[in-house]
Amino acid sequence: MNGLELARGYYEEYGKPMLESEFPDLLPYLACGFVGSGSEHFGFDDEISRDHDYEPGFCIFLPGEDVISRKQEFRLERAYAKLPKEFGNAKRQFLSPVGGSRNGVIRTADFYTEKVGEPDGKLSVDAWLHIPDYALAEAVNGEVFTDSYGEFTKIREELLHMPKDIWLKRLAGNLLIMGQSGQYNYVRCMKHGEPEAAQMACIEFVNSTMKAVFLLNDRYMPYYKWSFRALRETEGATVFSEKLSLLLYGNNGDPEIAKKKYDTIEEIASMIITEITKRNLSDAICGSLEKHAYSVNDKIKDGNVRNMHILEAI
Repeated sequence: MNGLELARGYYEEYGKPMLESEFPDLLPYLACGFVGSGSEHFGFDDEISRDHDYEPGFCIFLPGEDVISRKQEFRLERAYAKLPKEFGNAKRQFLSPVGGSRNGVIRTADFYTEKVGEPDGKLSVDAWLHIPDYALAEAVNGEVFTDSYGEFTKIREELLHMPKDIWLKRLAGNLLIMGQSGQYNYVRCMKHGEPEAAQMACIEFVNSTMKAVFLLNDRYMPYYKWSFRALRETEGATVFSEKLSLLLYGNNGDPEIAKKKYDTIEEIASMIITEITKRNLSDAICGSLEKHAYSVNDKIKDGNVRNMHILEAI
């Protein structure tokens, strides 16, 4: 079983009964789940991943000290530590991973401060513009098993979708980079006899395309090493993962391969343009991603955000 399944089973068999029997007075204020950093919280872990952070465990999220005191928090920590050390052929870890334990008793405010910089998840326009996608992904991934108090879930739901103007700014910026790196610079690098630079252009195009596709699917792109895995598992995005993968391989010095890559870039550009046009996100009528980028930027309602540099959120 993967880490998420292990956590859910461990909570149901041991965590939930412990909380119900020992902390009935605190139970209405607790949220329990499995959320945060690491492939296991995305359901992406496998046998190779189990050399670290793979253990039976779950998170107990607490509200502020005005609701649950430090003394009560300490009691919860001790009770959690006494839970069985083995479950599902996995053993509890005795040493915390680098950066602190990812399971156990955690203040809700501390969790969201670590992930997005604010204890209540209320982000300023500037924060929304510059916070990395992977940080937002880690704040809303995994699963919440129970949340009677509702505080943790409320913040989580507010972070699930970025404000429309920020969404448009990020989309516009990525469309611009796609156009510059793929439609423009890839061919120029090849004409200059610079196949290595051409591959760098491909990488820029792939990265920005993935970000645009995740945006169009209303998802946050996770940390780069899981990005293709997440893309393949995003409904309607598999076709992009196959085409983008092609751009990362092959000798750009081979004219046939170079032409195939350029044709693929144009095909991907056409697919993206078709989608944003269908959604009335762009008024441009052409095959240039750069022109569509500026048209998308023009759709931003907040004048301050619209007038920022088009790459402000990249």
